[in-house]
Amino acid sequence: MSLNFSDICIRLSLAVLFAGLIGWEREFRTRPAGLRTHILVCIGATIIAMIQKEIMFESLRIGVAYPELSGIIRSDPARLICQVVSGIGFLGAGTIVITKSSIHGLTTAASLWATAVLGLAVGMGYYSLAVAGMVLIFFSLTALKKFQSFSLSIFPTIKQVEIEYYHRETKEFIQNYFIDHKVKIRSTNFSIHFDRDSRIYSDIYTIELPKGITYIDIAEELAIEKNITKIHLVNI
Repeated sequence: MSLNFSDICIRLSLAVLFAGLIGWEREFRTRPAGLRTHILVCIGATIIAMIQKEIMFESLRIGVAYPELSGIIRSDPARLICQVVSGIGFLGAGTIVITKSSIHGLTTAASLWATAVLGLAVGMGYYSLAVAGMVLIFFSLTALKKFQSFSLSIFPTIKQVEIEYYHRETKEFIQNYFIDHKVKIRSTNFSIHFDRDSRIYSDIYTIELPKGITYIDIAEELAIEKNITKIHLVNI
């Protein structure tokens, strides 16, 4: 028992095909890891899985040829696979960008991890599992994105906005703006800090946007008030 050259070519070709589809979708959306990165990850995982298979076959051949060594020679078929699953986390972490306001790249990191798992499935020869997994992964990255956009058009959009301003009277202007534009305030968090002799008020509003109004609309219209110095989207 061993992998012949045709088996190797088939498995590597499937790895390139499956990872190429996922990587193309990520590159199309201009994500940090695109086509080549996903293909390389999947090929690497596939090769490691095939190496693990060969190690297992070699152990069986030695065990059959030399029965007296059967208690000495052992092969753990999951050892290299475990290293791939844990090691791919370092590459995925490189695609995650954390800023003060948000986190980007989690989906790409997850797609890299899933692509590595696909490579393992292909390399081990579990074709049905690999095909089903690829279809579901690609569905999650494409169709679910459209479903999210559709759901946002049905359910209210929740945003968290930080507004900094001078003078307490400006707070009334902000609240009146929300009331006039039917923007529902779910919660508010107030704070004050000092800039030399001036007080700067900082309010974080959790708001529910009505249909037809975006965060950009709110920011542009509130910016008309000269006492407002900062309008910042805390989370998306």
